[in-house]
Amino acid sequence: MAARGRGTGGRNSSHFCPSSSSLAAAAAGSLSSLFLLVSLPLSRASAAPSPSPSPEPAFDYGDALTKSLLYFESQRSGRLPYNQRVNWRGHSGLTDGLEQGVDLVGGYYDAGDHVKFGLPMAFTVTMLAWGVIEYGEEIAAADEYGHALEAIKWGTDYFIKVGEGDTDHYCWQRPEDMTTSRQAYKIDTAAAMAAASIVFRRRSPHYSLLLLHHARQFVAEAKKSYSSISGYNDELLWAALWLHMADAGGDGGWRYLDYFSWDIKYAGVQVLAAKVLMEGGRAQLTDEAEATLKKFRSKAEHYLCACLGKNNGSNVHRTRGYVSGATFLLTVYADYLRRVNQALPCPDGAAGPSELLSAGKSMVDYILGANPMGLSYLVGFGPHFPRRVHHRGSSIVSHKESKGFIGCMQGYDDWYARREDNPNVLLGALVGGPDGNDMFRDERGNYMQTEACTYNTAPLVGVFAKLHRLRRKEDAEQEDSSASISSY
Repeated sequence: MAARGRGTGGRNSSHFCPSSSSLAAAAAGSLSSLFLLVSLPLSRASAAPSPSPSPEPAFDYGDALTKSLLYFESQRSGRLPYNQRVNWRGHSGLTDGLEQGVDLVGGYYDAGDHVKFGLPMAFTVTMLAWGVIEYGEEIAAADEYGHALEAIKWGTDYFIKVGEGDTDHYCWQRPEDMTTSRQAYKIDTAAAMAAASIVFRRRSPHYSLLLLHHARQFVAEAKKSYSSISGYNDELLWAALWLHMADAGGDGGWRYLDYFSWDIKYAGVQVLAAKVLMEGGRAQLTDEAEATLKKFRSKAEHYLCACLGKNNGSNVHRTRGYVSGATFLLTVYADYLRRVNQALPCPDGAAGPSELLSAGKSMVDYILGANPMGLSYLVGFGPHFPRRVHHRGSSIVSHKESKGFIGCMQGYDDWYARREDNPNVLLGALVGGPDGNDMFRDERGNYMQTEACTYNTAPLVGVFAKLHRLRRKEDAEQEDSSASISSY
């Protein structure tokens, strides 16, 4: 997996969670690489079931949902709101952008450090919005809808702010870190804003239109400078698809389709294109565009079959860790197939919607504790979870308890090297996870396994809500069945 050198693993170590700069160097483009990092199957979770399976674990997916949304409050930068629930955090980054003469206060820290990168933040917000679009009712049933909207809006408010003014002031990183095209960040942000505009359409129509306006503006600018953008075809189509859906019947993003290369490798783009085709979105398409999106659906299904191990030997490489991205794609595609009463055609046999959902659920259960370590990789969930997360704010005593200034090197000497548990629990954070042998070392310096990133947790919000609703439905049916037997 890609690493970036930001000095977070120690004084001179590299950083596990990928940056926009390192991802941009990948041949398939930055967004493609980012999604790949959260979409590779578990080394054990997606394996074929044993002849004598153990009883299915009864995880509280509602609790996982609640904690996952709390994690985003832990990652907030800027002036925190009055209803901030993570009370060990305080205001931070209040002078961001001051030296450059632009207001960059707000947004999210993407991992365990204090840097805000445009690509991870845009991806995080887009996946949160996609989860709400697909599973808004389920999230509302768990009484978390308002918190989900707050998580999205914290990101989009920041995007609106930093997107205003001269494009030369569109600064997402420290100048020393800026290596990729700033236009590429606008494309990712356009996708996030378009997706979020769908989420806010009914509850806040004015805000929804504002987001849609910015999304259109950013994509239009990307169109003008497309020839100067190298390796961002995934991002361009990603934004166009979301803009099409957000336009609610308009030609939306389709006017830009002629500018794209069709060698798209991003599984999320392919699944989103398949959704448009399967749910009647082809009305405004030209024959050529429809044919192209059919190819994307074919690629999406090839990927999903590979995740299921039913691709005639051409399966997705099994790697260490968990798979929040793949879990989300399997879950939503199961719903898409169910709506149109279809199955997933795989070389090794068709897979129905229930098989896809079961595969996604097994990955979630692995994350929550159904693994050889018996450990939840979602911090704060269950009795056993990582206690020494590689995270500055979590590992140092809260400023609310100790007002004294802690300098850079003092933090390393007094807190980073401590063997004790972190004083602040980073609830809902999805850490790097186990190695290829399902082993995990809970050490603060083991950043490859103990650091968390916002874009790893974001895809699971909707999935947790979906599984929570299904579990409640199953419990209700069992109660009804028991009542019927008793009455008989």
